[in-house]
Amino acid sequence: MSDEKNHDYHLVNPSPWPILTAWGVFAMAATFIFFMHEMGSGLFPIIALVVVCILSFFWWSDITDEGETQGHHTPVVQLHFRYGMFMFLLSEVMFFVAWFWAYFDAALFPNELIQELRVEYTGGQWPPLSVRTFDPWDLPFINTLVLLLSGFAVTWAHHALIHNERKTVIAGLSAAVILGVLFTILQAIEYSHAAFGIADGLYPSTFYLATGFHGFHVIIGTIFLFVILIRTIKGHFKPDHHFGFEAAAWYWHFVDVIWIFLFIFIYVLGAGDPATMPAEAH
Repeated sequence: MSDEKNHDYHLVNPSPWPILTAWGVFAMAATFIFFMHEMGSGLFPIIALVVVCILSFFWWSDITDEGETQGHHTPVVQLHFRYGMFMFLLSEVMFFVAWFWAYFDAALFPNELIQELRVEYTGGQWPPLSVRTFDPWDLPFINTLVLLLSGFAVTWAHHALIHNERKTVIAGLSAAVILGVLFTILQAIEYSHAAFGIADGLYPSTFYLATGFHGFHVIIGTIFLFVILIRTIKGHFKPDHHFGFEAAAWYWHFVDVIWIFLFIFIYVLGAGDPATMPAEAH
């Protein structure tokens, strides 16, 4: 029987990386949960994250080799990649729906009598009078501009790739990566000036979970774009064959859209009245 391939599909060879990466992600989540409950060192989630990054590097290196060297990424395979990325982003949307749901449930019904502890904490209004919220037109607004500019840079780079302008692609991706890092730095500065901690009640919990997980996604997206930048420098992408680039662009635009919702509903519409806010914590 001939071993010659007579179809457009790619039958993946057995690989240890998916199962090892899955266990690595589980370890990272578990150690982070233990750390949040003060049951372990913060060093363990960092170690688990590094392990996940290493395993992912080997796994994705194999996938890159399948497409660039072995030529297995036919149009049919690329179409299935797009389906997979779409379903992944859909799952990410539902992930953030959970955090928005938690926030809006408290924001829209702060005086729901059936939940006595909520009424006691919120005082029947949102945000609670005991919470000093952020000024949305300070660092949050600057971060909004930074993220929107980064999205523009990615779109600019994508347009240049379609026209085979590789230097422009590299410039656009470099700008997007730098802006992504800047966003993370500014968010860290914002958190350092917060007048509340994550365990200080309902508002802080919903605020940090929504914005914190978005910040984590920004870090992942920045790494994603950096990898794509390295691959672009190595000449991996062509005007008619660059799904890896498209996947990174889709993910980054998803991060942009989520931030716009966060900025509007949590920072702007959810801002408290400065006249009734408590004094800043020292």
